Amino acid sequence: MLRQAKELTGYKLGARDGEIGDVREFYFEDVNWTVRYLVADTGNWLTGRLVLISPYALNPVDQIDRIIPVELTKKQIENAPPLDSEKPVSRQFEFGYYSFYGWPAYWDGSDMWGNLSRPDRSSGKWSEASRKHAEDPHLRSTKDVIRHSIQALDGEIGHIEEFVVDDETWIIRYLVVDTKNWWPGKRVLIATDWIDRISWEESKVFLDLTRDKIREAPEYTNDTLITREYEEIVHRHYNRAGYWFTAVPA
Repeated sequence: MLRQAKELTGYKLGARDGEIGDVREFYFEDVNWTVRYLVADTGNWLTGRLVLISPYALNPVDQIDRIIPVELTKKQIENAPPLDSEKPVSRQFEFGYYSFYGWPAYWDGSDMWGNLSRPDRSSGKWSEASRKHAEDPHLRSTKDVIRHSIQALDGEIGHIEEFVVDDETWIIRYLVVDTKNWWPGKRVLIATDWIDRISWEESKVFLDLTRDKIREAPEYTNDTLITREYEEIVHRHYNRAGYWFTAVPA
């Protein structure tokens, strides 16, 4: 299901033996716009410690009770390799993290999650072979990227207001863009597949689209349901094929 990231922020994270905290933000990989970790605010349980939860550990979101079940115990989470909150997530940290849990390395394969299109903790074990992909990950915080400028082919068009996440694959499918540079402005969806490049130094995301094309796009509001029908309308407007035509079943 497609959801705004801010909708999931504040959801409880429920381990096998009790709650471990709330979802505070997300770390995503800026190469393929996939969420790699949920950042947990553990309150008084592990005070001062940043806890990362991989989607490998997650069960389906419980929208009614606003809980994301985590298939781990509190003791497992407490004993997992700690992250230095003052430093970015390194591949060295991830080696220890995935080795500790015995999960496959998401970076070792040709798809979003190793050789699969969605996280599956039973798909194989972490192995030393994955060290051949030793470069550090390109992880960004959703909090840090909010309000980055959006640059069309013919000028700036607004800024990132929100992210739309698929809570099964944990791919960020769309950016919600506020085009308030126009009067009157509106909010529109831009698929992450359409991003040409990113300049983190300039805090800008560049698109291979014109401002007029975006200005004429279907409006998106908080009441808009992102159904497949709505997605098809958006993709037809931009003359782009839908990601659902090229997705490889897990």
